[in-house]
Amino acid sequence: MEAFTLDTPAGGIHVARWRPARAADLHEPIVLLHDSLGCVALWRDFPEQLAKATGREVIAYDRLGFGHSTPYPGTLPPTFVADEARSTFVALREGLGLTRFVLLGHSVGGSMAIETAGQHADACQALITVAAQAFIETRTLAGIREAERAFGDPEQMARLARYHGDKAEWVLRAWVDTWHSEAFRDWHLNDALPRVGCPTLAIHGERDEFGSTDQARRIAELTAGPAEARILACGHVPHRECPEELAAIVAGFLAEPA
Repeated sequence: MEAFTLDTPAGGIHVARWRPARAADLHEPIVLLHDSLGCVALWRDFPEQLAKATGREVIAYDRLGFGHSTPYPGTLPPTFVADEARSTFVALREGLGLTRFVLLGHSVGGSMAIETAGQHADACQALITVAAQAFIETRTLAGIREAERAFGDPEQMARLARYHGDKAEWVLRAWVDTWHSEAFRDWHLNDALPRVGCPTLAIHGERDEFGSTDQARRIAELTAGPAEARILACGHVPHRECPEELAAIVAGFLAEPA
């Protein structure tokens, strides 16, 4: 694994790359987009497993405000999901020279991957969403509130700080306050999904506490390209709960002829 800081107009972005021993140079790299409390480190061993299973380079990065990247300037706007595709991701694409790529996003990172696949349709060859949100459900907001209560435990906040340092409180508030804000109440991806023309696999856990399996079905139904919803016997974090199965599913999907 290679890790480095990519300088961008908005600040330093922490990036990591995993290259399998027998990488196929003709295959597009897989770019990972993390969840609301996530960062590169919280993917744990999954990027390495994914690189080995697919024979592709895997790239992950910390969004502004998360992990080892520069703090975010202020509070998140209600447009933050779509903004990622036209801000930090553009800098990442230009900085790494990514002419073509595959996107895999977890939770809100999956929502961002949808926006990115549509806004970069010329370059995105395939899209995989994992536990992504395409619209807001009561379960989503209730799960966030329950998680907020859990972070009332100083040990939980200390754990978050191990990954985000002094940005930990901002990370938590950016998640809780943005999703419960009046400006975000009617958020959905109904307009973004039809712009996705590449093959799409929407993966969701049947026990996901932040969204029902209707999320994956909505994604598969509204994308313009060939799409499939796959339901797994797990919760919200398949890359931690069943990483080998997830890597194998992704590898099989990417091995299918276009």
